[in-house]
Amino acid sequence: MKRLLMLTLTALLMLTACASGETSPAATDAPAVDESVRAVERYLTAKVARDEATVRALLCSEMESALTREVAAFATVTDAKIENMACTRNEGADTVTCTGEITASYGVDAAPTKFELSTYRVVQEDGEWKWCGEGE
Repeated sequence: MKRLLMLTLTALLMLTACASGETSPAATDAPAVDESVRAVERYLTAKVARDEATVRALLCSEMESALTREVAAFATVTDAKIENMACTRNEGADTVTCTGEITASYGVDAAPTKFELSTYRVVQEDGEWKWCGEGE
């Protein structure tokens, strides 16, 4: 009986040790991504891909009238892509600043044109972060 008790306690200690070794998302080395940053990154990616449904979902109500312009921004280019995008939320402001660039070619033999990413306004509407145009 004593031996069974010792085995049970040992097994419980091992299970407890294994369970306590689990890491939560907050405990990992990767920093948590701010949802406003994620919204801007998703918006820019959708804009370059001409993904109207995603652009529409991520536009703030103030910018809804610009949907056609936003979706068509890269309609006449080829090979549009985002390179080296890194975005961060600006502390104390409803803006997200991104570094990196969008490259796109106008015409068959044209060299790629580069568009530097910048700062974008974000707002929270209905509990979701939305892209709301260029920021300061």
